[in-house]
Amino acid sequence: MKKQVPVSTIMSKNVIKLNLSDDLTKAEMLFKKHHIRHIPVVDSNKIIGMLSYTDLLRISFVDAVDDEDEVVDVTVYNMFTVEQVMAKKLVTVSPDTTIKQVAEILATNEFHALPIVEGELLVGIVTTTDIIKYLIDQY
Repeated sequence: MKKQVPVSTIMSKNVIKLNLSDDLTKAEMLFKKHHIRHIPVVDSNKIIGMLSYTDLLRISFVDAVDDEDEVVDVTVYNMFTVEQVMAKKLVTVSPDTTIKQVAEILATNEFHALPIVEGELLVGIVTTTDIIKYLIDQY
């Protein structure tokens, strides 16, 4: 197995992002439309937070209602801002961080996605799913 492969080889480069001015209804729509579970929050492409689908579940009944009951979610979402719900203390890595190092970070923490940055600018995202797919390809 290759040991020094940079995370840039498996990271998603076309990252779906949110701004602080976006609302949680937009976030839910992006999660569902793109079948993703993590969305970086940026200010001029500078990473300032991470919103996960689990964060939305904590404040709503998003998976417990029908499409007809979306009014419930909208009401709950209007009570909070993206900034209030997102994680603010982020761990980030650079594109040249090895996949092994990223796997170690994800394995020892309680989150499942890492923003990839060059300086302060968001250039990608890597998730536990990306790591698993990489490992599967190795066998």
